[in-house]
This record gives sequence, C-alpha cells and structure tokens, in this order.
Amino acid sequence: MTITSIISAIGNNSTIYPLLVRDCFIEAPSKILIARKENMKESREIANDATRERFIDEYFTSAIWLGGIPVTEKIVDKFIIKKGFNPAVNLNLFKADKTRGKKYQGIEYNIKKFGSMAQEDVQKAVADLVKIKNNKRGFEKLLTKKFAAATIIPTVIMGFILPPLNFALTRKLRKQKEANKPQTNQFTKPRPTFSEFTGKDITFTGGANIISTIANLRTVDKMAISDGGLTVGRVSTSRNKDEAYMNAFRMTGSIILNFVTPAYIAKGLDKLAKKLFKVNVDLDPLILGNKELIEAIKAGTVECPKNGKAQTLFNFIDSKPTSLFSQSAQKMGKLTYLDSGIRDPRRFVDLKDLRKFRREFETFINNAADSGNIERFARKAKAVKCFNILANIGISSFLLAVALPKAQYLFNKAVTGSYLDPGLAKNNTK
Repeated sequence: MTITSIISAIGNNSTIYPLLVRDCFIEAPSKILIARKENMKESREIANDATRERFIDEYFTSAIWLGGIPVTEKIVDKFIIKKGFNPAVNLNLFKADKTRGKKYQGIEYNIKKFGSMAQEDVQKAVADLVKIKNNKRGFEKLLTKKFAAATIIPTVIMGFILPPLNFALTRKLRKQKEANKPQTNQFTKPRPTFSEFTGKDITFTGGANIISTIANLRTVDKMAISDGGLTVGRVSTSRNKDEAYMNAFRMTGSIILNFVTPAYIAKGLDKLAKKLFKVNVDLDPLILGNKELIEAIKAGTVECPKNGKAQTLFNFIDSKPTSLFSQSAQKMGKLTYLDSGIRDPRRFVDLKDLRKFRREFETFINNAADSGNIERFARKAKAVKCFNILANIGISSFLLAVALPKAQYLFNKAVTGSYLDPGLAKNNTK
C-alpha cells in the first residue's frame, strides 16, 4: 500500500479510515492524558482510577465501534445468502423503476437489459435480481434485520454493557484498597450536584426503543447512529447526574466533530487551495497521481462523457468500461464492473454523484491541459490535496483530542466546582 493510497483512504470521510486514525492513534491517547492531568489537580488516587477507566473506555469502545458493524454485517450476510438472496442487490433499484425521467436503471430495466447477455457472471447477477424481484418483501425484511443487528448490537455493548463493567472494576479495586487501610474522609469540601447548581431536578431515562427508527435509515448513517445510541447508553448508565451531564456534553460534541465538522473542513481547505494555488483539488489523490491519466492528457486522448445527462453517462460507462473515466469512477466507488467487464446490474448508480464526478474529472483535465506543464500541474494538485487531507485530520483530531476534552473539564468545573470526574469523585457510585 503506497503513501498516496493511505492518504486517500484517510481522506475519504464516508469510510471508517479517518475515524480509525483519529480515534485510536490521536484522540484516545490524548483523552487519557488529559483525564489524568485534570484529575491530578485534586487527587492522585482518583486520577489513577480515571486513567484506567478512560483507557478501557476509549480503546474497548473503539474496537467495538469500528469493528462491530462490519463483523455483524458479514455474519448476517451469510444468513441472507443461505436464504437464497444476494445482499449485494441494492434496493434503490426498485425505487429507480418508479422515478420519472430515470429509465436507465432499475430492477425491471436491468433484468431486461442485461438478461440477454451471455457472460456467466452477468447471468448470475440477473438471476439474483429475478430472485429478489419475486421476493421483495422477504428481502427487505432481511436487510432491515441486518441493519438493526449491525447497529443495535455494538451500541448495546458499548453503551449499556461496557460502562457498568468498567464501573464494577473500579468498585472492586477500591474495596480492595479500603480493606488494606483505615477508612478516611477523602473530601473536605462538599461538592454541589448539578441540581443544586441549576436549581432544577432533572431525571435521566435511557434505553428507548430505536429499532423502528433506524430500520429505514441509510447504511452511511450507521456509525452516526451507533454514536447516538452510545450517547444514550453512557448517559443512562452514568453513576450520578453530574456524570450524566458531562457524558451528554462530551458525546454530543464527539458526534458533531466526528461526523459533521470534517466534511466542512475539507470543503474549506479545498476552496482555499483553489484561491491560493490556482489548482483544482476536488479529485482524490489517487486520480491526481495517476501516471496513465497524465500521459493521456498530454496526448489529448482522454475520453469523458460529453455532458451530465443520464442517457449520456449510462451509455458511456456501459460502452466504454475500460476508459480512464470509467475505471476511475469504479476506483472511487461510483460504479462496479463484473470480471467480464460488464457493469454489475445489482448495483445502483447514484446519478447525482456520478454527474459530480464527471464535472470534477473534466475540470481537472481541462485545467491540466491549459497549465502549460501538465506533469507539474498534476504534481502540484496531488501535493496540495494530500496536504489538505492531512491538515483536515490534524485539525479535526485537535478538536476531538484536545479542545473537546478541555471544554469537557471546564464544563465539569463550572457545574460541580471540581475538576474530578463526577462518577469517581463521589463514594455513592453505583
């Protein structure tokens, strides 16, 4: 795996790779250190407990959060295959059949178009479509169960099982320490509860049934849904109200900084790069650094769909699967070709996304051709794009790993009058 492919992977905010880098290698170590440092301001003993709890919380949660969904989906996919269905079939194809003006793909359309082709892999794909067409309701139920299982199981483990186990370990270790030393009153200054601080008595409840809500959401929302469920779990399993409010504060901030902020940072950096360096950096660095593409631009042989009309795009990707445009689109996940070179009829092509890719692809080709030095232009564009991706990782990681934890403890200090973790600072932890 090349450095460019690694940067490309961590720059794709629709995958788990940016989350993996930020969560495991930057965010978790920083949060553990900050938790220890803030608690050390008042108590070394509680700082030790906070460090251990945060280590278990961060790394065990990350393992379940990042790995739970794909592992669960693979297990459920095996069950779906045993039922005779292919989980690769996209249900959006049913919707495409009913959409006005978009008669270039769909279950009925694809069966008719690809059904007459003799290639073995195409015939297998068409058979998958026919099977699901005749059993749509059963297939939908299986996919709903798959989505629910992949989302709920990791969420329950992270939000409702792991925290109580973590707290139980702290209680056990504290009891062992207390058995070996005289009981002392560690706190001389009473700390106000959140209710006393605000003058309001607020009760937390958790564990609401979310199955019916998540069943109809898209796959791209799974990580965010898990984080939302994790927030509910963390709040509802908190040891006291102060800890519940602090968990709500940090988990809400984490959702925003993980799933919303990076996309806006990326857009801002790319827009700034266009103004400062006069280069188009919308495309992925893997495409910007494609030597075959650069040579084709120099030779003036790059083929691209003439416009963004549906008919033009589908005719092009179906008739010219080996073109640089079609192969680049496949590499970026815009479409999928079978081994025979025929477009996979089971996959749904997001026309809006493909149209946007065509526009960015064409713009880069034209700008490179007009630059006077195509190779230098491409190298510059690739370097700027790679820098933007790394800068995005750096900025979003700083916000998650430093700014949010610091704000969390300032919030805690304002609410409770102490920097100590609320769940550890009181002896009435459950």
